[in-house]
Amino acid sequence: MGLEDAVVVPLYPQHAESTTTSVADMLPPGTPMVEGFHDHPAYIAALAASVERHWQAHGRGERLVLSFHGLPKKGAGRYERECRATARLLGERLKTEYLVTFQSRFGYAAWLQPYTQPTLVEQARGGVKRVDVVFPGFVSDCLETLEEIGITARRAFLDAGGRDLRLVSCLNESPDWISALAQIARR
Repeated sequence: MGLEDAVVVPLYPQHAESTTTSVADMLPPGTPMVEGFHDHPAYIAALAASVERHWQAHGRGERLVLSFHGLPKKGAGRYERECRATARLLGERLKTEYLVTFQSRFGYAAWLQPYTQPTLVEQARGGVKRVDVVFPGFVSDCLETLEEIGITARRAFLDAGGRDLRLVSCLNESPDWISALAQIARR
């Protein structure tokens, strides 16, 4: 397999104009590219393995929150459907209940909801003491998520009566993810 067989795989599991399409716009015409992999079985398996490793190491929280990157609601129909499909598949694989939320909003437009931080505060006020948060829209840990959820939203959760908010590491360089990425590129 040489460079002439290359396939571009934007590392955005769910398709969005602002991410996947912006990558496609930079490529020469005809370049093979994966449009998304939100429902690829190997990706879902890698996510599930990551959550299961977290639970084995830290115990299981009372709630599993799946926080996806937010987008303005207008024009985000496909993205939202793919986020919710990923969540459903992951929940089925883990045989657990979950909450879907969206983080990282700014400006005045209506964004996808429910929002992550207010949902975490609502959970704490409702008596939930321990929450695990996983980020199925990010394949690697990033400062945005670590700061926004790991610091700011955690503080709000604790201030509202929660005791422990744990972040499930993203897939990063886990062998499950590297194997999944190879399968995704080959499809």
